[in-house]
Amino acid sequence: PGKKVKGMGGAMDLVAGVQKIVVLMEHTAKDDSPKILKHCSLPLTGKGVVSRVITDLGVLDITSVGVELVELASDVSLEQIQKATGVPLITANTQVA
Repeated sequence: PGKKVKGMGGAMDLVAGVQKIVVLMEHTAKDDSPKILKHCSLPLTGKGVVSRVITDLGVLDITSVGVELVELASDVSLEQIQKATGVPLITANTQVA
């Protein structure tokens, strides 16, 4: 835990040929830096395969035009989630839980 490990994992098998990938994760790292970024600094398991990200702050869809905020957690403001996200959010159809 807490260390990066080199080598192959089983994640490639999970993303190969699947129609929809949903990622469940914490929205920010322990130091409050964004985990959702424009470019990944780590090796990729699959590029462009994630459809939806569900975090402790909200639900986001990954679309061809960007990251769309689908739903906010009940105690989270639009400003809070945008500050915690490393890319601009599309907010046209956002719902509040």
